[in-house]
Amino acid sequence: MAVGQRSPLPARSTILNLVNLPASHPLIDGRTADSSLIRAYRGDRPSTTPVWFMRQAGRSLPEYRAIRAGSTMLDACLDPELSSEITLQPVRRHGVDAGIFFSDIVVPLKLAGIDVDIVPGRGPVLGAPIRSAADVASLRRLELDALAPIAEGVARAVAGLGTTPLIGFAGAPFTLAAYLVEGGPSKDHLRARTLMHADPATWDALLGWAADVTGAFLRAQVLAGASAVQLFDSWVGSLSVSDYESRVAPFSHQAIAHVTDLGIPVVHFGVGTGELLRSMYAIGVDVMGVDDRIPLDEASRRLGASVPLQGNINPAMLAAPWPVLEAHVRDVITRGRAATSHILNLGHGVPPETDPDVLTRIVQLAHAPSVVHA
Repeated sequence: MAVGQRSPLPARSTILNLVNLPASHPLIDGRTADSSLIRAYRGDRPSTTPVWFMRQAGRSLPEYRAIRAGSTMLDACLDPELSSEITLQPVRRHGVDAGIFFSDIVVPLKLAGIDVDIVPGRGPVLGAPIRSAADVASLRRLELDALAPIAEGVARAVAGLGTTPLIGFAGAPFTLAAYLVEGGPSKDHLRARTLMHADPATWDALLGWAADVTGAFLRAQVLAGASAVQLFDSWVGSLSVSDYESRVAPFSHQAIAHVTDLGIPVVHFGVGTGELLRSMYAIGVDVMGVDDRIPLDEASRRLGASVPLQGNINPAMLAAPWPVLEAHVRDVITRGRAATSHILNLGHGVPPETDPDVLTRIVQLAHAPSVVHA
């Protein structure tokens, strides 16, 4: 694909074809099909506002810190007993309407043989960055056998959740590529954005590889019991609309194409993506996650009222006095009524210093009938 060329993107899925899911899947056997979360993801308005929190599984929970003692982040992600238990912890504590599988964006890279570690206080760090055509050519595909601990962790979590749906998790191709090219965290992702234009053939090959890794990772989670998936493009807000549509969007579509035949809801979320919302939705997803930089009613105006929205409590407000936070949450819910349906969430992840009782209180507020019908 030539630089600057914008390929047409398909319409969003209809979330109707579930015939390729196993008979034991929670959407098939009735456990989660009528849950408030799945109804909202399908565009319905349940009697209470469904709510879950990004990064709800861990960090702020003392029980998480206790169970993680002595294990690295990647070890915890790849231990089915640990990953499933950590997934369940916030559901038990807060009464949220969904679990999200405990994992990390770089887990599928690790499973594909990339030398990567998560350094406390810094984040993912690679043994060597991927910056040349030869580097990309050396990348291995993600084999099905390597996904066994993920499938087992998901299955264990689903068994423990009962009628509460599990959301699968994966990083989008651009965000994976940003880590691969930069070799670790970056404020501006300049090397990745340079490669995009300086060597478009290598960029396309890298994004194509990342798309298939992400897609395989998502598909394994769905087949093991996840009732929906969320594609995180954490760093895509650094791109212009033109660069996103020509150099990234086709590969994000390629990633979710791995689960399209399964008929499950697909959510897309990125940070700083107000100007990209329409383009991100156009890759073929069902629900748009919105960060806290634009109000939900404005997001709905940009996308169209028929698009279900998820978001967008400002994480900085979690430490504010309760009357201030309560007013903010009520405002978010009110603005969410501009969309056909709304799933309450944060505009990004739970800060580690958050008081867990505050999250529980938000869930109780969201579930109050007086809030739904106000």
